[in-house]
Amino acid sequence: METINIGYGHMALGFLLLIIPTYFLYRYRTGLVKDTLIAALRMTVQLFLIGFYLEYLFLWDKLWINLLWILLMIIIASSTALKRTHLPVRTLFMAVSVAFLVSLLVIDFYFLGLVVRPEKIFTARYFIPISGMILGNMLSANVIALNSFYGSLNRERQLYLYLLGNGASPSEALTPFMREALIKSFNPTIASMAVMGLIALPGTMTGQILGGSSPSVAIKYQIMLMITIFASSLISVLLTLWISRKKTFDKYGMTKF
Repeated sequence: METINIGYGHMALGFLLLIIPTYFLYRYRTGLVKDTLIAALRMTVQLFLIGFYLEYLFLWDKLWINLLWILLMIIIASSTALKRTHLPVRTLFMAVSVAFLVSLLVIDFYFLGLVVRPEKIFTARYFIPISGMILGNMLSANVIALNSFYGSLNRERQLYLYLLGNGASPSEALTPFMREALIKSFNPTIASMAVMGLIALPGTMTGQILGGSSPSVAIKYQIMLMITIFASSLISVLLTLWISRKKTFDKYGMTKF
């Protein structure tokens, strides 16, 4: 089945849909109109540039180029996560980057090497898109986890001190905060997995079907990708919280985590 190409004129018609949300955001004085228009513009420019770059990445398909591209994605994801959580970038950048890198490589080796099994594990056509999908979901999960973990510590530092005072080790005293961070990070993903296919078709599966894949092939890829994304996000959150708490001092002067 041939993929239907969307012309630029028809894309312009699609952009007219933004009039509806923009109008209501303006009417209710949300202050989000400018942010919405800038975000749509940035998304469009970035995706066209990425499409242009990917053409050459797939053409060259060099291991060192692919790895450099993934490292660039990790750097951007790490800085974005810390900016969104308002945590100190200088202190935690390496911690978050290492957590992302280790999680991504472990899952990529497993998923590409044992499940998909392309001729070359690091071939650009598989390695870059799948890594990008996994990294994007890692970013979302880590933003929620970091916000929850450090936000709870700041709000309930007396509980942390109380647990320490009653003989708990630092790791044991941090367990309630870790638990809350994991619950808040993964409840939405678990809920989405539970109803996937019943109330919505995921974008990845829809894209494969529109690209010409049969539904049976797209379904198998989607199931494996969801499990892979869930596992990689959980590993990255645990690593991020574990490494970051070793490097961070509480702003109230408590001992190093």
